[in-house]
Amino acid sequence: MGARGAPDQCAGADRIPAFVRADVTAGVPDPEPTFVLTGPAGAVIAHGVHTAYPALADAQAALASRRTPVVVGALPFDLSAPTALFRPESIAFPDVLPPWPAVPLPSVRIAAFVPPPAEHRDRVAEAVRLLNEPGTALHKVVLARALQLTADGAIDPVGVLRRLVDDDAGANSYLADLSAAGARYRGAALVGASPELLVARRGDVVTCRPFAGSAPRFTDPAADAGSGAALAASAKNRHEHAVVIDEMRRALDPLCVDVRIAPEPELSATSAVWHLSTPITGRLRDTTTTALDLAVALHPTPAVGGVPTADAAALIDRLEGDRGFYAGAVGWCDAAGDGRWVVSIRCAQLAADRRTAQARSGGGIVAESDPDDELDETTTKFTTILSALGVTP
Repeated sequence: MGARGAPDQCAGADRIPAFVRADVTAGVPDPEPTFVLTGPAGAVIAHGVHTAYPALADAQAALASRRTPVVVGALPFDLSAPTALFRPESIAFPDVLPPWPAVPLPSVRIAAFVPPPAEHRDRVAEAVRLLNEPGTALHKVVLARALQLTADGAIDPVGVLRRLVDDDAGANSYLADLSAAGARYRGAALVGASPELLVARRGDVVTCRPFAGSAPRFTDPAADAGSGAALAASAKNRHEHAVVIDEMRRALDPLCVDVRIAPEPELSATSAVWHLSTPITGRLRDTTTTALDLAVALHPTPAVGGVPTADAAALIDRLEGDRGFYAGAVGWCDAAGDGRWVVSIRCAQLAADRRTAQARSGGGIVAESDPDDELDETTTKFTTILSALGVTP
């Protein structure tokens, strides 16, 4: 098992054909972008909202009509909830982010743990008990906890995005205005840096790179290498990862031919976390299936939900409640069907006043999970977004 950096990107998958690009780049951009997705393959930057699509079916129909050149935005964890998808007023596909002016970060602190750490540990213990019940259908569930954050001034989302990119240029860093989802989200924004490519489509080629199984990074090289090696050898984490890959195969088989899945997971590293990841490719059976359609078909993967999907979702709803846009997907899709979607993790939702935010972090629970270890895992995963916000856990 070899170590790798950030997940493979589809070379050229972030480029919209010229006829589409020209149709949506007119007008004067707003000062703050309404959508950004950036990584090793380049950046996507959109401004303004031409048409909002809180109903997922409306966004899919708009793309199918070919009269809407591109749709960008965020999908919630629960796809029955309103989406934050929209056609932007303008869009650009630069190789790198522009030199946006630096805005000083206000002092940000943790105001509350939701739930308190001991309660999250108890939730994990309950899930482990259910996973070990004789005859249970449940094989895996992902449980998350949240941190309520407060700032002594307005948090600049573009500034946070820049810090995320500076911290880990190999990640899929993103910023999405959530106003399209309705009054509850008006003015709110989701900002984060995801290691996980949900799906990319270019022509008839489909690429996925699911992540499951993680371990902390360390500044000491020997300790860091040891943590990665231990993850690669961990029976619990390999089992958790295998559950995800099996479900991804089942989801892709009706949509793709020539599905190719690496026989062994690879070690992938972010600046804070080691992960197990597996590259997957396939070719579309039907080229009218868009990147957005693929994202909807695959979401939620067992990396953020569980197996079986419905059983895990019911347990998540009972133990956590509404996740909003955490563990959903952020991305874009053009009228040709091409696009890219990443899993919306390692993120915070900024309130409209930019003075409060909520960050979430989760971990996959299987029958062998230890509640103390799972609590530690969520703490490690908070590092990415808290560091960008200048918060010490």
